[in-house]
Amino acid sequence: MKLTIRLRVALLCGGLSLLWGAVLLLVVYLLLRSHLRSETEALIRAADENTGLGSQGWLGSTAHHAADTTMDSLLFWGVITIVLVSAAAGWFGWLAAGWVLRSLNRVTETARRVAQSHDLTERIDYTGPPDTVRELADIFDTMVGRLARAFDGQRRFVANASHELRTPLAINRTLVDVAVRRADATEEMKRLGESLLVVNTRHERLIDGLLALAEGEQTVLDRRPLDLTDVVEHVLDQVADEAEEQTVTLHRLMDTAPTAGDAILLERIAQNLVENAIRHNHSGGEVWVTTRQRGDLAELVVANTGLAVPPYEIETIFEPFRRLHADRLRSDRGSGLGLSIVRAIVDAHSGTIIARPREEGGLTITVELPAA
Repeated sequence: MKLTIRLRVALLCGGLSLLWGAVLLLVVYLLLRSHLRSETEALIRAADENTGLGSQGWLGSTAHHAADTTMDSLLFWGVITIVLVSAAAGWFGWLAAGWVLRSLNRVTETARRVAQSHDLTERIDYTGPPDTVRELADIFDTMVGRLARAFDGQRRFVANASHELRTPLAINRTLVDVAVRRADATEEMKRLGESLLVVNTRHERLIDGLLALAEGEQTVLDRRPLDLTDVVEHVLDQVADEAEEQTVTLHRLMDTAPTAGDAILLERIAQNLVENAIRHNHSGGEVWVTTRQRGDLAELVVANTGLAVPPYEIETIFEPFRRLHADRLRSDRGSGLGLSIVRAIVDAHSGTIIARPREEGGLTITVELPAA
């Protein structure tokens, strides 16, 4: 049983009432017993002086019996009274704690909704008396407001950086392309131009990855119901030509997988996982893509053949710029940000991602998202 603050307050009130009631009953019991004994002895002595039969006759036995009965009755009803009063004190403590914590529960519920929905526009707007709860609510509203401004600034930065970084690279690509297509271009100039285009493409891919990583880590999601299967089917149609060029066979095992989230970011998850499975594969390899609903989870599973992956390297593949087998020069295999972006987006959707090496080589990556 979970000991909440309200339950602890109720138990504390009941326990204190029981403790002080027991102490009070004990004191009253001892005082009354002492008083009754002295009064009984005085009565018996008086009877002895007058009749000579006080301590041996019916008066003495009756006095002792009456004193014992009184003490037993006091103890019995005293215990019952203490138990009832303690239960009543615990109940009133429960009610009082609920009334006191009602405002705090409102703060907690609002904080939970903001944490789960990433909706930074919601505020508590507590209008109660200027007490500790009011101060806590105002501090929370101030903190959420600052976070909202920080996220807005982050989104503007990502948009501006995207434009400022991509524009020069696009201009460079155009200039180099025009230069190598000129009629008087020498073979050496064409080879240099092709090399520059490859480097330029790598830089574009790197910038796209960095911006996507920043957006995945900082985004405030617009969650909408969708079927993950539709998103994955769209991605598979897009990468079909690349898989054919790499002579990699795609296997689709699609079932309904309803979830809620940002469709564009979920598409990025599927695209990065499938492209990684194709590019980090061998000629004639295979890729299995599965979507399904399992309990309260929507799952996307991408498995591929390829080189064997040591278990101790599994966690490192989710770090930025980390590649397996020290493959840092192959620009056609990406910038080393794909799985970092996937993990950031999955975390933003309150999901989990698990990677496991296959005994035959390659990886099996499972993404689990809350089902709609």
